[in-house]
Amino acid sequence: MIDASNTRPASMERIDTPEKAAAFINEQIPLLRKQIGNGKVLLALSGGVDSSVVAALLIRAVGTQLTCIHVNHGLMRKGESEQVIEVFRKQLGANLIYVDATDRFLDKLAGVSDPEQKRKIIGGEFIRVFDEEAAKLSGISFLAQGTIYPDILESDGIKAHHNVGGLPEDVRFELVEPIKLLFKDEVRVVGSALGLPDSMVNRQPFPGPGLGVRCVGAITRDRLTAVRESDAILREEFHQAGLEGKVWQYFTIVPDFRSTGIRDGKRSFDWPVVIRAVNTRDAMSATVEEIPWPLLHRITKRITSEVPHVNRVLYDLTPKPTGTIEWE
Repeated sequence: MIDASNTRPASMERIDTPEKAAAFINEQIPLLRKQIGNGKVLLALSGGVDSSVVAALLIRAVGTQLTCIHVNHGLMRKGESEQVIEVFRKQLGANLIYVDATDRFLDKLAGVSDPEQKRKIIGGEFIRVFDEEAAKLSGISFLAQGTIYPDILESDGIKAHHNVGGLPEDVRFELVEPIKLLFKDEVRVVGSALGLPDSMVNRQPFPGPGLGVRCVGAITRDRLTAVRESDAILREEFHQAGLEGKVWQYFTIVPDFRSTGIRDGKRSFDWPVVIRAVNTRDAMSATVEEIPWPLLHRITKRITSEVPHVNRVLYDLTPKPTGTIEWE
């Protein structure tokens, strides 16, 4: 049963303009100050839309009373951790703790090919890293979360850390959830009004396990690099072609098999990169975006020439159903 305090009032206007977003921000700041008082707040800042908007809102409300922890599990997209540091530490002056736990995560994932087992390892390790960092802090009374309204409708209203784990069983923090009655599109409007960069506000949906579910099978560092670099090329080309914001989600996958090819005039035995680009309204079904051939050719040429150990590019034409949006 949904708690009444977590129910969106029927009279609540949709936040679909900068003016409405500004009014929401001006309403939330005194409410946050009243709830938090002189207390200290902790936030797991993934760099995703929801946690980023909560962080920016709390920085306006309580400044350095907020401590953000960003855990880089080595499965982020290219440049994402760097962007979190640039925006929140350098531009907004946030009290940001950055943890590069890449080796720790990849060592735990070595040889693990089962998708669910990979998710459990990533989720469990994220909570352990977060808890270890939180234990070094003193006086924390509040835990901020990027819970949004669909999370409440679809679950028990508590958003998992970074979408991969859950709150520790012994957590005694009071929750701070300023955007819990907003839908995703409203969160983006609020983020823009808070001055967050467009690349962060309009960030595509990204699974909690990150590139771990796009490096299909057992994760290796070189294949993970191939996913990250090919994904960056795809996003850059879509941006230049004006498809950013018009296609709901697009990314690359590198499965764990090789094929014969030719690189630099020599026989190669390398991986394929699979492009996935889909449109959807509710993620329950999805259609495939029809990418123009000239753009596909350009993306293929760049990936095969710029990404090491790749000799083929494939395009996934499967809608949902029968395929899922992600491969794992």
